[in-house]
Amino acid sequence: MNNFKILMNGIIKENPTFVLLLGMCPTLGTTSSAINGMGMGLATMAVLVCSNIVISCIKNIVPDMVRIPSFIVVIASLVTILQMVMQAFVPGLYATLGLFIPLIVVNCLILGRAEAFAAKNGPVASMFDGIGMGLGFTIALTVLGGVREFLGTGKLFDIAILPEEYGMLLFVLAPGAFIALGYLIAIVNKLRKA
Repeated sequence: MNNFKILMNGIIKENPTFVLLLGMCPTLGTTSSAINGMGMGLATMAVLVCSNIVISCIKNIVPDMVRIPSFIVVIASLVTILQMVMQAFVPGLYATLGLFIPLIVVNCLILGRAEAFAAKNGPVASMFDGIGMGLGFTIALTVLGGVREFLGTGKLFDIAILPEEYGMLLFVLAPGAFIALGYLIAIVNKLRKA
């Protein structure tokens, strides 16, 4: 039950995007479509889960004075592996996400969870924390990408729902990311207080 609570914490109570407002660079930069948002979210979740497990396993071995640099080395190694796997198996998504994949290394969500949770808990709890936070991040990016894609092009997951001439180009562009994210955060805050 405790692991289930940890898992749900990242999805609802402490959603990284809508509640904690972490990882805004990939959130705003990669969510021009639902597929891109989901791809970035899943990539970040893979690194988050693996880094949480590794960091929780090495927490007692690493001296305090090199704790943060060692966490960054672990995260950077995992991102490099992820980058090579994506380039080999999903080159289209890798080309679309481009520079944002290496930037996962400096995503404050991953280092923050390593410091706040994985460095203080065991591997199993850290894995569930990574899955919960990763799912919360993935859901948020997918929803934001879906809203932007639907309003901007009339499509959802690249399936035409409305004729393209009804789309508002603004939502596919950068200002649309800020507008859509602002409204989604307001909706989530309203639902959380209800």
